[in-house]
Amino acid sequence: MKKIALLFIILFAIACGKEKHDLVVKTNIKGLKKGTVYLKKAEDTLIVTVDSIVVNGNSEFELYSDLDSPEVFYLYLDKNSKEEDRITFFADKGVTEINTSLKNFAFDAKINGSEQQKILEEYLKVIAKLNNKNLELIKDNFEAQKAGDTAKLNDIEKQYKNTIKRKYLYTVNFAINNKDSEVAPYLALTEIYNAKLNFLDTINKSLTPKVKNSKYGKALNTFIEDIKAKETE
Repeated sequence: MKKIALLFIILFAIACGKEKHDLVVKTNIKGLKKGTVYLKKAEDTLIVTVDSIVVNGNSEFELYSDLDSPEVFYLYLDKNSKEEDRITFFADKGVTEINTSLKNFAFDAKINGSEQQKILEEYLKVIAKLNNKNLELIKDNFEAQKAGDTAKLNDIEKQYKNTIKRKYLYTVNFAINNKDSEVAPYLALTEIYNAKLNFLDTINKSLTPKVKNSKYGKALNTFIEDIKAKETE
């Protein structure tokens, strides 16, 4: 009986001794044999490392971080070369799973975790189409310059401005429609930070109290207040 009691105490001590983390990033990089993987996030204007692991033969591992409210993290892969790849993901407390490959580290990434990540991916699908359109216009603009086609250049300029306008309007509407997600202020700060103040203010005022009190909610409010203060100087 004493042995059973002692075993229970030991197991309990081991369980209590395990460090608990707000965020666990379970990662599998197919084909990775050797290299260093870093978990990073933005702090003010810097990208800082919150955890890292040296991989030597095992492509499955975990990285950890504290987390006060949902925010964006970056998974960096240093393959012992000059090349460095990065995966961007929106994390919440709990477990985020990332499965990818060494060959196409960022492109092959499949991320399963937070609701914020799902919402961000929904946004990025539409924005990718607009970005592709911009790339086509840049190519067309280069060819028109070579040909000295002024009429074509003017038309491309109009199309480019229209595409930018569509991106801004889509982002504003998307943020308002997802006012209960931390993705909304994040997009305002990263995608349309140079938009007209009334656009940013509209997003800010639509946010739910929980989102307003998040990292990006507070940052957006401060950003807007700073702009307003400069305008009254």
